[in-house]
Amino acid sequence: MNEDDFAYLVLVNHEEQYSLWPTFKEIPNGWRQVGPIGSKQDCLAYVESVWKDMRPLGVRQRLFESA
Repeated sequence: MNEDDFAYLVLVNHEEQYSLWPTFKEIPNGWRQVGPIGSKQDCLAYVESVWKDMRPLGVRQRLFESA
C-alpha cells in the first residue's frame, strides 16, 4: 500500500496554512479539520480551490495594516 491509497483529511492552522493528513494519524495540536475526507487527489483539489494566498495570515494582516 502506498501513500496514494490512504484516506486523507484537509487540515488548516491558525495562520490559515493547509496540510493533508492521513486519517489514521491523530490531528496535531494547532490544526483543525476542514474540507473533505478522501483521496490525496480529492484533498489536493480542495486545497488548490481555497488556498489562493499562501502567505501566512499574520503576514497578510501586517501588510494590510501598513498599506
